[in-house]
Amino acid sequence: MVIQFSLVASVGVSVLEFEKMNLNQMRLRILELAMKAREGHVPSALSILDIVWVWYQHQSEHESSKDTFILSKGHASLALYTVLEYFDRLDGADLSTFCQFESRFGGHPDRTKIGSIVASTGSLGHGLPIAVGAALSKSKQGLHESLTCCLIGDGEANEGSVWEAALLASTFELNNLRCIVDNNRSGERALPISDRLFEIFRSFGWEVMSIDGHDHFAIQQALFERSGSGKPRAIVANTTKGRGVPSMESRPEWHHRSPTELEYESFKSELLQ
Repeated sequence: MVIQFSLVASVGVSVLEFEKMNLNQMRLRILELAMKAREGHVPSALSILDIVWVWYQHQSEHESSKDTFILSKGHASLALYTVLEYFDRLDGADLSTFCQFESRFGGHPDRTKIGSIVASTGSLGHGLPIAVGAALSKSKQGLHESLTCCLIGDGEANEGSVWEAALLASTFELNNLRCIVDNNRSGERALPISDRLFEIFRSFGWEVMSIDGHDHFAIQQALFERSGSGKPRAIVANTTKGRGVPSMESRPEWHHRSPTELEYESFKSELLQ
């Protein structure tokens, strides 16, 4: 593990407390990287952190897994980078160089620079079509137990390519495909479909679940439990932008703004109190 988490040295804590301490340290890491780089979409990264954590925690316990994860909402890359750093999956690259000249870590993930990143993303709407292709390939190869998961944003669901891919996935009955939507209400600033995602995915022939996107048990079940429906599964994960930093939560002005040193220290005290 690359990150040195001072808090996890504590003894006599429950698994849930241990996870909470780890996640708060990752939130702090996200804030620190954004502060130093003067770049990053911090609230979006914080809204998906629990989801990305649960995915890679599961993968760390199943090293032979051929599962695939694609972060389609690439502007939330700090969550992915930080979790990959925790699980020592950055090919030895230094995440502290985030968004610096010639860094391997840009504002959006680049698969040519980090081997554990499957798809370069950033332009919204690209990830799910890639994921459909990956899931179809696995199905054709007989890798029916291998999952492909794509994480998109609710605002991203305004893109037509998302629904073209959704129609293709249900047509081919890709029950090895998961599309998890970070429903953090960003979509309300575009076409207001945040409250209609469940019914829209179902109308496209998907199995659909709605969960608390910060509940690790609910995320784990939705991602990895099999239903035998023969359909791709959409998971509407209801989340909060800026989750874990109360003075940042659900405040649109933070969407693409990095904290100052003073703000970072204030957020740090919120996280570690």
